[in-house]
Amino acid sequence: MTLPDPELQPEFYSDVPLKRALAWLIDLGVTLALTLIGLVLTLFIGAFFLPLLFGAISIAYRTIMLAHYGATLGMMLTALKWRGLSGRQPDPMTAFIYSAMHAGIWTVFPLQVVSMVMILLTPYRQGLHDMILRTTMLHRVGPEH
Repeated sequence: MTLPDPELQPEFYSDVPLKRALAWLIDLGVTLALTLIGLVLTLFIGAFFLPLLFGAISIAYRTIMLAHYGATLGMMLTALKWRGLSGRQPDPMTAFIYSAMHAGIWTVFPLQVVSMVMILLTPYRQGLHDMILRTTMLHRVGPEH
């Protein structure tokens, strides 16, 4: 199994940057809701370390969703799927590393800018963490992919 070629099958990569942004917004909402639940469950003690709680929930949410479904809820709603450059869904450890790198990149603004530019310019629409882990997001076009 291999990924569709961006030049021969551009429909798999069309609108991926926009869809990734929309998926990120949806996932941000999910992560904020889960963080609020975490605050209540810790009787608001979690408020003392809110950035760490948010980061841990974000990493856990992305890792679980990517490892089990190959997409987060936001990706599912925007018809995106996460795949390795081999075309296969990456393993759970890669999902964890991807999620941790995603969180790390968001904490360093210049890295986030580099990642966004890469998503716009690379043929497979890969961000910085995608490039390092040899993964990408592509549009779900048909049941065979």
